[in-house]
Amino acid sequence: MKISNNWLKEYLKTDLKPEKIEEHLTDIGLEVEGIEKFESIKGSLEGIVVGKVLTCEKHPNADKLKKTTVEIGRGKILNIVCGAPNVEAGQRVPVAVVGTKIYKNDEVLEIKETKIRGEISQGMICSENELGLSENHSGIMVLDENKFKIGENFDHYFELVKDEVFEIGLTPNRTDAMSHYGVARDLNAFLISNDMNCEFQKLTSLPVEISGNHDFKIEIENSELVPRYIGAVIENVEVKDSPDWLQNRLKAIGLSPINNIVDITNYILHGIGQPLHAFDADKISGKIVKVGTSKSGTKFTTLDGTERILNGSEIMIKDGNNRPMCIAGVFGGINSGVSESTKTLFLESAYFNPIAIRKAAKFHGLSTDASFRFERGIDPNITRIAMVRAIKMIEEISGGKWVGQILENYPKKIEDHYIILRFSKIEQILGIKIHREKIKEILKSLEISILNEIPNGLEISVPAYRADVTREIDVIEEILRIYGYNKIDAPQKISFTPVKLNFNDTDELENSWAKTLQSNGFYEVMNNSLTDEKFENKDAVKLLNPLSSDLAFMRTSLLKGLLENAVYNINRKTPDIKFFEFGKIYRRKSGFAERKQLGILLSGRQIAENWLQPKSETNFYFLKGFVKLLLDKLNLETEEKYLEDARFSDALEISAGKNILAKIGKVAPKMLKEYGIDAEVFYAEIELETVQNLRSKTDLKFSDVPKFNKIRRDLALLLDKNVAYSELYRLARKNKSPYLKNINLFDVYEGKNIPEGKKSYAMSFELLSEDKTLEEKEISEVMDSLIKAFQTEFSAELRA
Repeated sequence: MKISNNWLKEYLKTDLKPEKIEEHLTDIGLEVEGIEKFESIKGSLEGIVVGKVLTCEKHPNADKLKKTTVEIGRGKILNIVCGAPNVEAGQRVPVAVVGTKIYKNDEVLEIKETKIRGEISQGMICSENELGLSENHSGIMVLDENKFKIGENFDHYFELVKDEVFEIGLTPNRTDAMSHYGVARDLNAFLISNDMNCEFQKLTSLPVEISGNHDFKIEIENSELVPRYIGAVIENVEVKDSPDWLQNRLKAIGLSPINNIVDITNYILHGIGQPLHAFDADKISGKIVKVGTSKSGTKFTTLDGTERILNGSEIMIKDGNNRPMCIAGVFGGINSGVSESTKTLFLESAYFNPIAIRKAAKFHGLSTDASFRFERGIDPNITRIAMVRAIKMIEEISGGKWVGQILENYPKKIEDHYIILRFSKIEQILGIKIHREKIKEILKSLEISILNEIPNGLEISVPAYRADVTREIDVIEEILRIYGYNKIDAPQKISFTPVKLNFNDTDELENSWAKTLQSNGFYEVMNNSLTDEKFENKDAVKLLNPLSSDLAFMRTSLLKGLLENAVYNINRKTPDIKFFEFGKIYRRKSGFAERKQLGILLSGRQIAENWLQPKSETNFYFLKGFVKLLLDKLNLETEEKYLEDARFSDALEISAGKNILAKIGKVAPKMLKEYGIDAEVFYAEIELETVQNLRSKTDLKFSDVPKFNKIRRDLALLLDKNVAYSELYRLARKNKSPYLKNINLFDVYEGKNIPEGKKSYAMSFELLSEDKTLEEKEISEVMDSLIKAFQTEFSAELRA
């Protein structure tokens, strides 16, 4: 949000320099992100002087150029080559001397002494366009010799405006500071609290004469949608350009002047925070202004020429024939706005339901200065004051006349917030004791009324425009903000109670897994749980009132968000992807259900490209290794089986009993094509809640390093092709020998010398006794029992 220093000082008189104002605004939570310089004429005509053309003759080496001598005062005469067709001897002209900077669009031209076609040129005779005075560039600017004195600085003849503009990073809750008046009010509270001189101009209603009558009426269909609505009629207006002072106010904050009527409504909006809308009264059928809703499906063309289909929930301003004229608080209609032919205005000032405005703006994809304020909540008590101020400006600037009484509908006053503030709570939260009189002074400066003093506290009334201050803790924050965060000393020690995490703590599991993945080069991401229809199935939960079609469903999988992250990175030349996300998914199956998952996504190389390591692409087994790394920490007995899933071209499911723990797969090409991804992508999802419930609750115990060496034995088994290694592993684990410690598969072979329908598994077994060196007899007993089990269960044969 842009705040003009000159405009700010209309409401707050202070001698503070812009740099000091910047510092104080940041201190009170209105963080200034930067200060820009504004000039009504770029460069402020610095270096431009009034000169007189003494001689003008044809350039000896160019047909379209002229060689002139120009006097610029104090007897100084410059040789200037000029290309303007209208330059003549005896003229008074604006001259840019050497060193002057000429600003044209975004380019800066510095005038230098130079040779043009062999002739010295010591400056430039300027046109209106080159000086930024108009768009006229047909020739040089010729001045009135009775008004302009030779040698005078050219800027003396113009009322130039210089300003400093603060760029404030306004937080969404600070609805009270969405205007110059609101910022001035907040800054005033701080300056008063810190004994700095200032004079705050509080808003008051201005006297305006009413004459004549009008026949207009207003009809409000639903006061909950429109708690307050005011209308007024102004006749005999002349729509034209705004005066320079008003145009410069708007230009300083980045707005383009349109015409005097629209500019006045913008001036009021950015000045005191009340959006207004002006209608051409002669286009209002029946002289009736209705405020309500229109039928769903109604077509309405807005000011930008776009035809929009109404959904039936928007607050609409309609005429006597129920013809929509404006999406209230959001955007005007093309057929009812002010134009050069407008002679009579119907001026609107209102307080609309913030939720209804937000929904309408989001649905139609519109964000205007008015909707930005209405949807966050404006001050309902300045609606009439803003109207009267606008009327007075319209009368002064356009020559119009206010006729008849103001039309108003305000059936139920919007009340201030009643809060009990305890002094003990202030001390507890802030850690310091602020004098009670100081607290009262700060509250008063914030326009918070003290209703009653009670033991250890105050009963207070917070103005309705402070939509963000509704609780005691909010008031305490306000007191601290104005008192000064910098006055709170940092404690020399910090006291806290350590909390012992247990196996039922899901945060502990998530943190452990996150650290493991991060240490292996993964990046954690967070995505919106709202998504669109793409790839969502019939079980997806649809929102009743979505903000937009892109955010209409609750996600049923973490995959979509992770793929969007991958696309974003791949498009920015970062194709090696290692992402993970903890998040909830949502489904509708015999009711609504949600569960938490860990999603892992891989693509590109396993490790960053370098000269030492060979190029190694990510694959299914690389991802499976990380999933097993996480699950193995939980001491669970798992099994694997092939999985059919539309999201994957090949997939595997890991389960424990009847509980699915994880799914791993290669993302289907069809899905990748939808996202424009050419590379292979692998994805895994782990059911966090299931894993948490099944994980071993046994406390970990440390044991001594074994004193005796491990013994390794290998077996080469010939098995049917459909026997999986996981089945062999589970069977081996059932062996009752206390000596069997580790089992590993180190080779799989199919092909020459292997019968058809068979394959060979080479497995290693590590045996260890904690108390002694194993004898060959004991080793043989374990290995024989394993061989017998494999032969019995899988008809395995030993290979030589």
